[in-house]
Parts: sequence; C-alpha cells; structure tokens
Amino acid sequence: MRQINLVAFLQAQNCTTLPASWRHPEARTDTYSPEYYQHIARVLEAGKFDIGFFDDRLAMPDMYSGDHAHTVQNGIRCVKMDPVTCLMTMAGVTEKLGFGATYSTSYYEPFHVARVFQTVDLMTRGRAAWNVVTSVNDNEARNMGRDGVIEHDTRYDRADEFLEAVLGHWDSWDDDAIVADKVNNLYAHPDKVRRLDYEGKFIKSRGPFTVPRSPQGHPVVIQAGQSGRGKQFAARWGELIFVVYPDIESGKQRYAELKASAAALGRDPDHMKITTLAYIMTGESQAEAEDKKAAYDKLTTDIDQLSLLSEALNFDFAAKGLDEAFSEEEIAGIQGMHALRDRVTSTGIKNPTVRDFMRITRRGLLNTKWIGGPKEIADMMEEWFTAPACDGFVIGPTHQPGSFEDFVKYVVPELQKRGIYRKDYSGTTLRDHLGLSKPAIGAWKTSADAAE
Repeated sequence: MRQINLVAFLQAQNCTTLPASWRHPEARTDTYSPEYYQHIARVLEAGKFDIGFFDDRLAMPDMYSGDHAHTVQNGIRCVKMDPVTCLMTMAGVTEKLGFGATYSTSYYEPFHVARVFQTVDLMTRGRAAWNVVTSVNDNEARNMGRDGVIEHDTRYDRADEFLEAVLGHWDSWDDDAIVADKVNNLYAHPDKVRRLDYEGKFIKSRGPFTVPRSPQGHPVVIQAGQSGRGKQFAARWGELIFVVYPDIESGKQRYAELKASAAALGRDPDHMKITTLAYIMTGESQAEAEDKKAAYDKLTTDIDQLSLLSEALNFDFAAKGLDEAFSEEEIAGIQGMHALRDRVTSTGIKNPTVRDFMRITRRGLLNTKWIGGPKEIADMMEEWFTAPACDGFVIGPTHQPGSFEDFVKYVVPELQKRGIYRKDYSGTTLRDHLGLSKPAIGAWKTSADAAE
C-alpha cells in the first residue's frame, strides 16, 4: 500500500526558514550546539520520518539596503553553518533516519561534491542525500570569489553537466570491486574501477574516483526547481522533489505534469517522490492549534520578509517604496528565484508594488491552512496524498524543536491509525524508506540521452 513520505525541513542556522522562529518563547537558542541537532534527530526518528534535510545559503542576508546590520539585529538567518557537519552529529545518535544537505553546483566542483556525499553515505550505511541547487544571489557569488550570480538558465545548463560528472564518479566503482584478498595481494579488481574523463562545455573532471559504492548505491538526489527550466532539471535528475503547491487543484495538475515529464525522459515516475511544503501548527484540538497560530503571528515583522525577498529575488527591496511599482524591465531583470517572481506576475498585476510582492509571496504561517488538531491535519494530508497532489510532505517548523515534537505526538499516530504512514521502518537505507530501488550503474544515462 502506498505510504506518505515525510521530510523534516532543517536549517544549520539560528532560526528555521521563518526568521521569527527564534523569537518563539519555546524555541531553543543553542542552535549551534550538537545537543540541539541530536535532540531533533531523536524526535524525527521516533516519528519514523524518511529524512531530515538541510537547506543552505552561502551568505548572510545583506541584499536589503546593502548591509547586514538588520540581519544580525533581527536574527534573520545570521548564523549559517555547514550542513554536512551538523547532520553528522545527528547521524551518530540515530540508526534509520535519512539525512540530506544542500551543496551548490555553482560554487563547488563535481569531484568534491561526489566525494563528500558518497563518504557520508558510507558513514551512515546508506542514509544520505544531496540537494542540488544552483544558487540564486550575488551575495553568495561574492563570498565564493565571483562578481555576480550566473544567468538563470545557464546555471541549470551547467548543473546538468555537473550531475553527469557526479553520477559518473559515483558509478565508477562496481559493487563487488573490493575483495580485500590479503593472501593474493588483491585489494580491488582494477577492471571494476573506472576513470571518468568527463569534459563538457562547463565542467571537466578526470578521476579515478576515490570512494567505493555504498549500501544504497549512491546518495539520493534531491531537487526543488520550480521555474520552467528548474522543472526540466527536476524531471531529468530528481529522485526526491521538494515543491510548494498553493492549493490542492494546482498541486494535482503540477504533480501529474512532473511525473509525465519524468516518464518522457525514460524514467519510472514511481521512482520520483514529490513532497510539498507544509507549515503545520497542531495540538490536542483545533482551538489549541489556532491559539498557537495567533501567538506566532505576533512574532513576525515586515523586515523579516523584505530581507528574505531581497535575497530570494536578488533585488534590493529597500530601493523602492512599499507602494512604488516595478517596471516591466525591472521584473524581467530579476535573476533570483523565477518561480517566486512568476507567482506575482501570474496574478495579472502588470506593475506590482513592493507591497504586492509581500502580500502575494507571504506563504507559510501568515496564511497557512495547515492548522488543526490531529484529525483535521490528518484529513488534509490524506486528501492531498490520495488526490494525488503529492507523495508526501516537507514539514516546515514554526520553531524548534517544538513543531516537530507536536507533529510526532499528535499527527503521526493519527496517520498511522489510518494505514497511510509507517509504524516502523521496513529497511535500513534512505532508498528503502522512500521506496526507491538501488540504482544500477549507468541507469541515469537514459534520461540524459533523452534530454539531448
């Protein structure tokens, strides 16, 4: 029977994706301690989550007004640590929970990314995933020694080659390459370890690769592209997809379209798991959940949203008044997250103002429908899952660790009672949890050939 997949949305920073989260009276403030992440890991594994996943940015938000002072003062993601290091502290206190982290194709090299994540996969016995991003703003570029971000579609063209190189490295060792025969002095079969010698328009990487295959073959590939070009990339490469669907009807349509796009590239659409973001507020009852929502709303500020809009869209929103309209040229020139920009332009407003951007993109807690007791939340999740509009959910926390503790305490038992969510892990690897088969060596080349 089809089962819901659950992903925990994590950050190696001082707050969740929602900047106001650190102001919550129950939020822990030791967010740069191993104990903090280890506690969250234990909660997630008790709730039988598939994976805890770390988003990442390579810069402190300072696009707004060209200064980081507001970021530090207001705690807007001002602490940002390496996610792989943080997840390894969590892996050490768990046995089954999967772990994913974000590394950019714009600022790292394929050999390095392949080695880091394949090593994590071995050290966790097959529980690793890599979230592929292309990076969206100039601040990240400057931190990494560049003058500015690469043009949107070109970033994805480069990322296609990056994936070919990474997967080529991951496939360069056969499963049975290592024999460690001390008597005959044969550690591994030379003919079962190949050199890549990859050379494309943007990427070169030679090999031979230095990390053998893991129990699940190689890490799961996560992707979250929402623009037109991003969706093409996701259809070709993504095994676990993160999406933000505003309502169930559009979710059903986009879910079917993305699955069909994967099938057109020769992929099995059942081997692509699509999970939609949900900021869930729950408690013993609907009334308790609504009280939590009302209390949280008092913590949010306009500067939080303006700062993060500036980062996401790579445009300084301090340069315009709240009711000043954008010209068509300014809208077209935005090189950040096109999906976020397009959410505003798709409303039919020809010249949106800053206030329009804030109103339309204000997702999550400020207009979330994911508020209720165990039954109400489970009803909504089951409706989305059976429609189908998704294969599972990315659970976004309002504060940590309380949001995850509430979800595991109240909602998970209700989902289990309905038979749409596991009561225990049935395997040991992340692919086992997600229902993804171990990839055959070279299997990715089918979609690569179809895309050409």
